[in-house]
Amino acid sequence: MSFTAGAAELTPSDLVKSTADEVLSIIRTTKDKRMLRELVEKKVLPHFDFRLMTQIAVGQHWRQATPAQQKALEDAFRTLLVHTYTASLAVASTGKESVDVRPLDLKPSESDAIVRSMVRNPSRAPISVDYRMARTAGGWKVYDVIVENLSLVTNYRSSFASEIRRSGIEGLVRALDSKNRELAQSA
Repeated sequence: MSFTAGAAELTPSDLVKSTADEVLSIIRTTKDKRMLRELVEKKVLPHFDFRLMTQIAVGQHWRQATPAQQKALEDAFRTLLVHTYTASLAVASTGKESVDVRPLDLKPSESDAIVRSMVRNPSRAPISVDYRMARTAGGWKVYDVIVENLSLVTNYRSSFASEIRRSGIEGLVRALDSKNRELAQSA
């Protein structure tokens, strides 16, 4: 079965495992940041719900944002996460990693799941990476990544709230755009 064609049919744990295995096999062949970014765009991002991630990260302020501001926040946050993920792949990966995904006992009626995994590297201590996922019309989507018990989305929430208090929703969009330009120049 083709990975992308069958993605909607995969269980959350199978989706995480197949995506991780595919990403690791490509990382073993290249460290080129442009290729890694393409890898992230094609193989990883389709399985993320950026709207929900952004909504959770922005928190209570999400309801105050206009639809145009919500879209701008989602796009800027997505870009930030792509830069962050691509950079971490380029720096942290040695090509010797493996990912162990724990089986998930999921009832057909459940619409939320946490897939627990362990990233292993022979030269480092294992790192726990958990994926909070929701069932959507397009299959299972990740809406939070928890690394060593630290939620990516929650981690951004406090800095986003501070920026919004300082300069409003538009100020957060400008700050994210500025950070994204900075990261793009250093790539």
